[in-house]
Amino acid sequence: MNQTLLIQGIAALGGSLSDTQLSQFAAYSALLKEWNQKMNLTAITDDDGISVKHFLDSILPLYHIQIPPNASLADIGTGAGFPGVPLKIIRPDLSVTLVDSLNKRITFLEAVCRELGLTNVTCIHGRAEELGKDNKYREKFDLVTSRAVANLRVLGEYCLPLTKVGGQFLALKADGVDEELSDARPMLGTLGGGKPQVIPVPLPESDMVRKLVLIPKEKPTPSQFPRRANKIK
Repeated sequence: MNQTLLIQGIAALGGSLSDTQLSQFAAYSALLKEWNQKMNLTAITDDDGISVKHFLDSILPLYHIQIPPNASLADIGTGAGFPGVPLKIIRPDLSVTLVDSLNKRITFLEAVCRELGLTNVTCIHGRAEELGKDNKYREKFDLVTSRAVANLRVLGEYCLPLTKVGGQFLALKADGVDEELSDARPMLGTLGGGKPQVIPVPLPESDMVRKLVLIPKEKPTPSQFPRRANKIK
């Protein structure tokens, strides 16, 4: 990890890091590179890329949207833990659930949580469309995030059933999101979502602009959703 880039980037966002947080990010970076030699976790393995495109990118929402103290957060399709783990490092008060359909990634994330001393984090090997039907998880989260590559119509059906009424679904997207949103809008409404807000946010230490798509959950999701994965796609 490039410590200088990370510190400068967070300062540009108006934040700062404690020594503990800095050492947690360093340990996370080391584990990511070590485990990536055994399994495909990420294509970004250089120190600058990890600091900017993974760590800074993941924590952008904290400086642009309100996340209440002690909120429950589910990160869907978390992969190597983005954005869920960096959000937890910066906001230890959050109760975080990391969801991925590949068990080897969950094994990695459990190792990360142990090494970093992260508590109140649950790592679940499962599919969002199954969890969305399970009363243990359905409409239980204050904030549901996803940085996955699926389009918003698909992501909405994975994430909004898990979002509690009064909570929010946050998708981290890039250019082309307006077209995606116009296609997804009817389905998002059907799933109980309110008016989407798109917040363009420059990513510090890069020339990239991240589009944060924030959708409030206004009504319960009808019981027939989420459908099976092949139907969603």
